[in-house]
Amino acid sequence: MSAPLLFQPTADAVYGFPSARRLARVDSPYQRIEVWDTPQLGRLFTLDGRPMTSTGDEFIYHECMVHPAALADPSPKAALVLGGGDGGAARQLLKHPGIERIVVAELDAEVVRLTRKYLPEVHGGTFDDPRVELVIGDAADYVVGVAAQFDLVVFDLTPPDSPAAGLYTPDFYIQLKRVMSPAATLSLHLGSPYFHPERVAGLLDDLRDTFAIVRTMSTFIPLYGSLWMMATASDTLDPAALTVEALAERLAARRIGPLKHYDPALHAGLFSASRSVRDKLSQFLKPSS
Repeated sequence: MSAPLLFQPTADAVYGFPSARRLARVDSPYQRIEVWDTPQLGRLFTLDGRPMTSTGDEFIYHECMVHPAALADPSPKAALVLGGGDGGAARQLLKHPGIERIVVAELDAEVVRLTRKYLPEVHGGTFDDPRVELVIGDAADYVVGVAAQFDLVVFDLTPPDSPAAGLYTPDFYIQLKRVMSPAATLSLHLGSPYFHPERVAGLLDDLRDTFAIVRTMSTFIPLYGSLWMMATASDTLDPAALTVEALAERLAARRIGPLKHYDPALHAGLFSASRSVRDKLSQFLKPSS
């Protein structure tokens, strides 16, 4: 039976799908997980009523979250995905042949189970690859306890006003830097500059207090109903500085064929914010020193 599936990113904004069909619902110890089928974006899942991933547009989000940071590193070997239980980020990381180890630290086993069953296009069998290690539990606990070093860290998490709130803090970034190699890059999503400008600005301020090089990315993601901002943070690498030629060479050397959304021609635009977005955020950002 079809029913409206509506999302409310702010108190005065609503969007969604008028004819969605719910396929599954599970109330886990952490959150309400629902799987839906929609005419527009195919199957998708929500956490506590928030849109997470759809089969119709997940490649936009996951390609942007992974490839700019991965290509900035001449030879990434180990990656840590915090969250990412749908397997989408790990699937993109596996396209880089030098990757030897990927740890996916996902809080909720039910997210993995449901997305493996209902959204196989997103994970693509990722969790069956011997290079991928799935760790179920609190990602913060994993970071505190692990002795390994990672070249890439991907925050594939729910927003800061969720069970993942403690991971979007300067204290956690300091803990995270302990397991990041000297040339490591963190990639994370920030939110919509139109729906969440204050939150986006606060996240950027905290990142800039912790990392030497912070760059913003933005692209439209249909499931999220808005232009969506992401960021890379590193003490040594600057993905925004890569030229079209350098990106094309690295993609060719790694035998990464055409992707669905990201390519060298998009790269500079991905890291370029419009004046309206800059103006929107500037009223919330801390003054530059």
